[in-house]
This record gives sequence, C-alpha cells and structure tokens, in this order.
Amino acid sequence: MIDSENNIEIRYDEVDKMGYVYHGNYAKYYHISRTALMNQVGICDRELEKQNILMPIIEMHIKYIKPVFYGDIITVRTTLNEMPKSRMHFFHKVFNQSNEIINEAESTLVFVDLQSRRPMRIPDTVINKLKSYLKN
Repeated sequence: MIDSENNIEIRYDEVDKMGYVYHGNYAKYYHISRTALMNQVGICDRELEKQNILMPIIEMHIKYIKPVFYGDIITVRTTLNEMPKSRMHFFHKVFNQSNEIINEAESTLVFVDLQSRRPMRIPDTVINKLKSYLKN
C-alpha cells in the first residue's frame, strides 16, 4: 500500500453561494493528493509526458458526507492498494480539522499514448517503481 496525505486550506473562490466547498473542487483536491503520491514513488507527470504517456481519469465516484467551509483546512488521504494491471485505482478520504471524514472517493486512471490517444499497457518504468511498495 502507498498513501499520501495533503493539507489544503479552502479558499474563498472554492465555495458556493451556500458557503460550502463547491462539489466539483474535490476532483482538484484528489488530483493534488494523487500527484503527490505518484511523486513520492518517483513517477512524475512531466517525465511520463516526455515518454509520450498520459494518465487520464476514466471514472470517479464520490460520496459526500459533510460540508466544508471557507478557511477550513482539510486533509486529503490518497491510497493505492494494489499493483495496477491495466488501470490504476486510487482511493481518497477527506477529513476536516476535527478529523471527521467529510467525503470519500475512488478514481480510476489509465495510461494513454500521447500521439494515438489510445490506451496502452502500464509502462515497465511505472511497474518497476511501484514494485518496492506494492505486492503483485
């Protein structure tokens, strides 16, 4: 298992008229934490792009439990539990300042060839970097 925790302070422009964090912003928060997790194991978007590899999200499920407000600090915990076969499944839990869970989500990414825009196998370079953290 690999995990990453990131603290994010909620900005004024991220809340809606009700004063809650706009629901669409959570995808951005998950992205921040997912990128930190990948960087932690030596996998960088910029390096993948140099190899003509992209990682788009193909699926995301979110369960909202409690609202978050302007000025709150949230903790986004992202986990990768298993060695990917054809897709990478990330699990996200978001906590408020009182350590209460406010939402949880799952996002699924695939590897795509930059030129053809077609799905591709997970590159060996990625698998090799994940091996020391994950079991097959």
